[in-house]
Amino acid sequence: MFLPFFENLRAANVPVSLREYLSFLEAMKAGLVTYDVEGFYYLARTAMVKDERNLDKFDRAFAASFEGLEAISTEQMLEAVDIPQEWLEKMAEKFLSEEEKAEIEALGGFDKLMETLKERLKEQEGRHQGGNKWIGTAGTSPFGAYGYNPEGVRIGQDRSRHQRAVKVWDKREFKNLDDSVELGTRNIKVALKRLRNWARDGAHDELDLDDTIRATAEHGYLDVKTRPERRNAVKVLLFLDVGGSMDPHIKVVEELFSAARAEFKHLEYYYFHNCLYEGVWRDNNRRWTEQIPTWDVLRTYGSDYKCIFVGDASMSPYEIAYRGGANEHWNDETGQVWLERARERWPDNMWINPLPEHHWRYTQSVQMINQIFEGRMVPMTIDGIERGMKDLGR
Repeated sequence: MFLPFFENLRAANVPVSLREYLSFLEAMKAGLVTYDVEGFYYLARTAMVKDERNLDKFDRAFAASFEGLEAISTEQMLEAVDIPQEWLEKMAEKFLSEEEKAEIEALGGFDKLMETLKERLKEQEGRHQGGNKWIGTAGTSPFGAYGYNPEGVRIGQDRSRHQRAVKVWDKREFKNLDDSVELGTRNIKVALKRLRNWARDGAHDELDLDDTIRATAEHGYLDVKTRPERRNAVKVLLFLDVGGSMDPHIKVVEELFSAARAEFKHLEYYYFHNCLYEGVWRDNNRRWTEQIPTWDVLRTYGSDYKCIFVGDASMSPYEIAYRGGANEHWNDETGQVWLERARERWPDNMWINPLPEHHWRYTQSVQMINQIFEGRMVPMTIDGIERGMKDLGR
């Protein structure tokens, strides 16, 4: 029954061997996982993926093979299995009407919110569900998970539901962008070609047809002449926002990333989340253990680099303007300070936003980022990228 899964993996260019597939079947026969979708996923991935660069391809093949698995009815599951405790807990998620949401009051500012959180952490002694004060689940308290509050600190929740939290205090796992993705269009590469600075590269030679014709006519025999190949000498520094609200834009950002790596010989890239702070990283799987100080990046690359930020700029305004406003950690300096340092270091800079341009005016953080970049924000469309590349090339 798993043969279509194996075929989908091979079709997605996951280098899985027949031996690895048989090992997976033996594990299933031994009953290592039973009625556990997540456990089944990790078993299959462990057995058939040996290189982390293939994780994204595996996920796509897995989704294509088992689409609809989560759609099994509750009655069918109750007849077959015991419902895991964590599933029961998530059934307690708080869903409110718009009228009920309007009745819930915020605490009134980021500083007051964080001060209150510290007090509650000292006072609270156990787990709490529902209610409007304690840190828990399924309530209207500003602190916890699976409830609702217009300005709260999200703690212990695996995904965003309302995108309203002013701070997310959880470790989350992000995936690296796949730079080998097959582009759905060549238009992005064509748009990037507007940013060029031709130079002769002595490492490779190309035929000099005019000089060959001249030398052959002079000498009476074929005299081939070559010259150093002409290459794009532009240096590009790319900062890529990953995770959270950027998840719906992964495909188009991967296409941009793949096109940029093909077009620019001198390309360096780093990941960040929501806004630039004191640390960036090259590998999302090691973003907590191998962070690179932003100061080191600022000192490493000269001012001749073209600096491009890619992100939806959609976040709490506190993440830009306040100390401690960052998601997942405490930042001693504001995101705005770090963005201004980057712009000062690399004067040729821009921000590419995957959100449609006509939506920007509805999000305060997008307007703030656009103001920091002095209007150098363009949409992630062919026209927008062409405009941005033209501006950077001046």
